[in-house]
Formats: sequence, structure tokens, C-alpha cells
Amino acid sequence: MGGYGSGRRSGKTSVERCRALGVNQLQRAGLLEAGATGQWVWHCDDAEIGRIGFTLEAGRITLRYCWQDRFEKWLPVLEGINLTYVDCHFGGVRPYFECPGVVNARPCWRRVGKLFAAGRYFLCRHCYDLGYDSQSEPPQDRLLRRADKLRMTLGGPLGAMDGIPARPKVMWQRTYHRTASEIERCERQADLIALNKYHYVLSPQERERHFSGL
Repeated sequence: MGGYGSGRRSGKTSVERCRALGVNQLQRAGLLEAGATGQWVWHCDDAEIGRIGFTLEAGRITLRYCWQDRFEKWLPVLEGINLTYVDCHFGGVRPYFECPGVVNARPCWRRVGKLFAAGRYFLCRHCYDLGYDSQSEPPQDRLLRRADKLRMTLGGPLGAMDGIPARPKVMWQRTYHRTASEIERCERQADLIALNKYHYVLSPQERERHFSGL
């Protein structure tokens, strides 16, 4: 597999730092047909960073790759993963992986859209206890990142310098007001965190003026 899942892990790994196999990506590429066989390749900046082989049978995908253990020895891996399908409300079906992980002698079998190579096998994030990079962000950064994400949905620039962007023509009024209110809440909370953190550099008059507005 180009070595994914290789090496030693320290601390809690995040999903962003793991190579993921998405069932929806496979479906969009037309690779979930029974009898299909081929390879899935990961790229970064147009350079190949890993690949696995796979074979599709009825309701099951088998992965073939190599994994590097802590002694830097490459070991072949053959992993079978069941597929399950759920009917969609407007027709068609949606595929899911059934996680093949076993934790504390209990099979997982969670129905998931992605599996992660944080170790020898592709398992769900629950089995590997994976977090998200955003969970390790300081609260102020997390709030500002959410505000910027909402600003992007309104088609506006990032940051609070230009105020709340105008309502897009295709957006409902109530959706716009809800989004604008959430942007204001996030930025207000971020300002409060910053003021609390650096309150010692403010005079009593400045603290009263700033905190009274929040």
C-alpha cells in the first residue's frame, strides 16, 4: 500500500493525518460493481503517496497492500470488508462499509462511510480512537474558523473587517438571519476569550468599556 499505516504513533492521531478509504468515492468512480478489480491510489500535490489493490465480490471488498511494522519490516495484508446498502428516500441505494475492527474482543460492525489506515488495517475512527484536528485547536481559533466558514457560505471575505456579508439572492431570509447571528455569536465569543486572556494589559476603564459590550 506504499506503506500506509506504517511507523509508530505518538499521542492521539487525527483523521486528517490518516489515509482514508471512502465508500462514496469508490462508488462515484464506478468501482463497487461485483467482479471489479483494480487499485486505489492516493496523491498529494500530484505525487503518488500510496496505493492498494482491491477486488469486489457480492457485498464484500477485499483489500491487498503492504504494511510496515515497528521494526520497519514490510508485511503483506489481505483485509476483507463487508458492504451494506441503505435505500435512499428519493430512490437508489447508498453504500456503507461495515467496520471489521475488534476492540476488547467485541466486533465493531459499525456502518461507516470511511475507513482509516491508522494501523495495520483499515478501520473506523472509533476503533482507532481518532479525533479531528479542530478538537486540538484553541477555543478562540475554533470559533473564528467557524465564523469564516459561515462567511464563505454567504460569499463574503474571511475576517470581520468588512462586517456581515449581504444575503445571497438564492438564500432564504430566515437562513440568512440564522447564519448572520451565528457569525456574530462566534466572533463575540472569540473576542471575549481574547479579552479575558489579555485583560491585564487593559486599564480598568478599557476593561469596563470592552466587557460591557459583550
